[in-house]
Amino acid sequence: MSKVKTLKEVLRATKAARKAGKKIVATNGCFDIMHVGHIRSFEAAKKLGDILVVGINSDASVRTNKGDLRPIISERDRAEVVAALAAVDHVFIFSEKTPFSWIAKLRPHIHVKGVDTKKHPDFSAQKRTLAKAGAKFVLLPLVKGKSTTKIIEKIARHYGKR
Repeated sequence: MSKVKTLKEVLRATKAARKAGKKIVATNGCFDIMHVGHIRSFEAAKKLGDILVVGINSDASVRTNKGDLRPIISERDRAEVVAALAAVDHVFIFSEKTPFSWIAKLRPHIHVKGVDTKKHPDFSAQKRTLAKAGAKFVLLPLVKGKSTTKIIEKIARHYGKR
């Protein structure tokens, strides 16, 4: 069975897991070009609970958040790559700009993001949404020098002049 599901399927699976006493951990992001920072984040998130759910921004949502030149990798491919990781249990694609609506439905025990989330304009609203959902908000340190934007910039520098 594929780890890539609809939100409805994820909600059904996590409801059953919750009844079985499992701790649900969630995270979200674009995960446009996978790098070691993403991998370490998923592994750290998984250690906080039993079931790791990853919400992936749709292509349209990424464009809204990151600009017209993104994403580089399609939503289906990004979801499949994330689903291939051992730490990840369920993956779904969401089309909203923010994860607020699905967080309220999923009600994870813990929601994990990178510490850079503090700089996001929606940070306070995200904290309120998580508090209403009864979720603990865990901010993980970033891996220095590792980001999709930096990878794109390096590729452009090295190969853009050809």
